[in-house]
Amino acid sequence: MKIFTKIIIFICSIYLLNTSKVSAENKIKIGLLVPITGQHSDIGKSIIKSTRLAINKINNPSIEIIPKDTASNPEVTLKNAKKLQEEGVKIVIGPIFNKNLIYLDELKDIFFLSLTNKIINNKKNIISVGINAESQFKTIKKFQKLNEINKTIILIPRENFKEEIEQAIQKSKIKNKKVYYYDSSPTKLTKQIEKITKYPQRKQNVIDEIKRLKKSEEANKDILISRLEKKDTIGKINFDSIIISDFDENLKSITTSLLYTDISPKKIYFITLNQWFDKSLLTEASTQPIYFPSINKQNYDEFIKNYYKNYEEYPNQLSFLSYDLVGLVYYLIIQNNWAINEKMFLKKNMFKGKIGIFEIKNKKVNHVLNFYKVEDGKFKKIF
Repeated sequence: MKIFTKIIIFICSIYLLNTSKVSAENKIKIGLLVPITGQHSDIGKSIIKSTRLAINKINNPSIEIIPKDTASNPEVTLKNAKKLQEEGVKIVIGPIFNKNLIYLDELKDIFFLSLTNKIINNKKNIISVGINAESQFKTIKKFQKLNEINKTIILIPRENFKEEIEQAIQKSKIKNKKVYYYDSSPTKLTKQIEKITKYPQRKQNVIDEIKRLKKSEEANKDILISRLEKKDTIGKINFDSIIISDFDENLKSITTSLLYTDISPKKIYFITLNQWFDKSLLTEASTQPIYFPSINKQNYDEFIKNYYKNYEEYPNQLSFLSYDLVGLVYYLIIQNNWAINEKMFLKKNMFKGKIGIFEIKNKKVNHVLNFYKVEDGKFKKIF
């Protein structure tokens, strides 16, 4: 903890603060900009429910959550943000999607804690609080060090979040041998993975070695040839780990292509980004173990259980983050003598919520994450 000049860890015990000292004049109004109607209304409604759970946990009547609809539309988002401003709101949780941020710099006196994990080109009053790529690469870097991993290659999709990943690599100073870019199109992907792993050459090595042995006078050449005929490739590869910056079916396409090119997770570390404990990974036995940084799973499971107990339905992932953000805002306001201004996010600070540790500095929020692997059909915590 000495690496921080000032560390204030605000654990869940904040909810046990003596709230009787809070006077009526210190009424805390927190805006909530989420999709209540339209395509993503299920996400927005789940977030509203999770913030209610947080308010009930804090148990301070001075906190008021004021939800407004974004309808997943930038114009509607701005319109309702102005309504929040008229109601005296100075800090807002939301919006969720990056596209809904584009007009919010018009409201310079309001700070928006956007749930997006994209941090590039944010306006001065936008603070991204999602699980950003920089936080994830810093966690992977720690795993590298613990396991003496020195020859990592990184795969980045051309189509999505390329700039975010590039910046994360630079800022985290993660050790890497080379960065490769790929197309997600299945027709192109396999050929690209073949090239990266030098599959044609390694496959040709088998053919050449069998030819050599057939012409040789070696006494046990028949045994050696028989063994080679069972192999797909021979020859070394020049990396000991691979970071796959992708998710869902794209991630599975890449791991499948790696297996096809005779790259096994039993010999090479397969590492990816936060998968939010996607249960479909548990059934992919051939690609295990696979490693990834993420939030605190035990707390996440407890949150899901509590949410279901209250609402008889399951929350989405962003609901868990939103739950913590209510506590984070409450904490920062208290630390800032009940004032809501940019000082809340400028000074170095820490907050320990359910999701993990939030690091706040220079109007930026990073996360100290845990690290997991999928192995034997289970999620296993590494640190």
